Amino acid sequence: MPGPSLSESQPSATGPTPPRSPVPTPGRSPVPTAPSSPVPAAGPASPGSRASSAAGISAPTAPPAIGNGSRRRELGRPAAFAALAAVFVLFMAASSAPSPLYVVYQQQWHFSATTLTTVFAVYVLGMIAALLVLGALSDHLGRRPVLLFATALEAVSMVLFLTAPDVTVLLAARLVQGIATGAAMTALGAALGDLNPAHAPHRAGVVTGAAPAFGLGLGSLGCGVLVEYGPHPTRLVYLLILAGLVVAGAVLLALPETSLRRPGAARSLLPRLRIAPHLRADLAGLVPILVASWALGGLYLSLGPSVAAGLFGLSSHVVGGLVVTLLTGPAFVTALALRGWPAPRTLALGASLLLVGTAVALVGVEEHSLVTAALGTVIAGVGFGGSSLAGFATLARIAAPAERGELLSVAFVISYLSFSVPAVIAGTAATHAGLHETAVVYAATVAALAALALLAQWLRAHRTPEPRTCPQS
Repeated sequence: MPGPSLSESQPSATGPTPPRSPVPTPGRSPVPTAPSSPVPAAGPASPGSRASSAAGISAPTAPPAIGNGSRRRELGRPAAFAALAAVFVLFMAASSAPSPLYVVYQQQWHFSATTLTTVFAVYVLGMIAALLVLGALSDHLGRRPVLLFATALEAVSMVLFLTAPDVTVLLAARLVQGIATGAAMTALGAALGDLNPAHAPHRAGVVTGAAPAFGLGLGSLGCGVLVEYGPHPTRLVYLLILAGLVVAGAVLLALPETSLRRPGAARSLLPRLRIAPHLRADLAGLVPILVASWALGGLYLSLGPSVAAGLFGLSSHVVGGLVVTLLTGPAFVTALALRGWPAPRTLALGASLLLVGTAVALVGVEEHSLVTAALGTVIAGVGFGGSSLAGFATLARIAAPAERGELLSVAFVISYLSFSVPAVIAGTAATHAGLHETAVVYAATVAALAALALLAQWLRAHRTPEPRTCPQS
C-alpha cells in the first residue's frame, strides 16, 4: 500500500481548497463547492454509488461535516486516491484468493463439483445483494463509514475462512465476503470519483476499470504460490489478507470525507431496478457480450483450477492460480491500453477476440494441448478486458445523468448473474456428465454468445451511427 503522506484535515471537495473556517453553526448551510471533473467510465468489477459515480463520472461533492470543533489528521488528496486504489486491489485479491483452494477443500471434505460452484456462486449472490441494497448508502452516510464497515465485514469473513471446519462455514464465509465486497465496491468507486485529480481526468476511470482485473489475478496467483510452497495452505493466505485489512482500516480512518451526510439512508436501502424505455434497445444489444464475457470469467474462477488438474493432470496449486491470472492479467493490460479507443471499435475487437480465444481454448481442451488452451485463455482475456471497458463506457454515455445509476445497476446485476449462475449449472453438469464434456459445452456456448454480440453490434451500428468520440473520456 502506498506510503501515506499526512496533512491537516481539509475539506475534500473538488476545486481550490478554501481557507480553514470556524465550525459552522447549526442551521447554517455549508459553503457550496464546484462539481468535480468528469471521470471516464469504470469497468463492472467497480461500480461507484448507485448514482453516476458507478459510471466513473463523479458527482458534485461537498466539504465534510466538522464535528465538535475537533481537528483530525487526514491523508492528502493524492495519498488518499492512491490508498483507495490499493484498498480496491486488496478487496479484489481477497475475492479470488479462495479459487486455488477449492481443489484442496474438495479433497479434504469430499464434496462434489456442484457444491464447489455453489460456494463460488454464494459469493456473487451476496455481492449482488449488497450492490442492490447498499449501493447508495455512502451518498447518505459518507464514504468513510461505509468503507470501514465493509472492511470490518471482510475481516469477519477472513476469520470464518481461518476457522472453517467444513463446507457449511465455508459457504457462510463466502456469503459474508460477497456482501462486504459489494458494499466496498460502491463506496470505493464513488470516493475515487470524488478525489479524481483535475489534471488527470482519466485516472479514476482507469483505476476503477483496471484494479478489479489486476486484483483478481494477483489474489489467485499469490494464493496458488502460498498453497504450493508455504506452510498451512488453507490458513496462511487468509492471515496475510487479514493483516492487510487491519492496515487498510487504519488508513481509511485517515481518509478525508468527500460526501456530506444527508437524509434518506433508510429509504436508499430499498432495492430498485428500472430501465428508461428509450434505453432498453441499447442495453439489449450489449447483453450478449456482457453475458459471454462474465460467464467465461465465472468458469475460470470456479472450475478453472479443476480443469487444469482433471483434464491436463496439473496438480500444482501455482498452475491453479495461474489459470485465473492468464484470463484476468490480459484483461487488466487491455483496460489500460485501450482506454482512449472509441467504444464501438473496442467492443468489436473485444467480442472478436472473446470468440477467437474461446474457440482456441476449446481446441486445446479437445486436443489435450496445454499450450493451445493457455494461448486461447490469453486471447480471451484481451477480449474480456476490452468488452468490459467499452460495454460499460457505452452504457454511461447513452444515458442521461439522472438515468446512469439505474441503467448501470441493471447492467451490473446482469454481469454478476452471468458470472455465477452458469458456473453453478456447469458444476452440476460436471458432477453428472463429466468435466471434459461440461467444459466443451460451456466454451461453445460462450463462443456462440460472442458471435451473437458481434451481430448485435453490427446491427446497432447500422441502426444508429456512433459519434466519432472517445466515450471512455
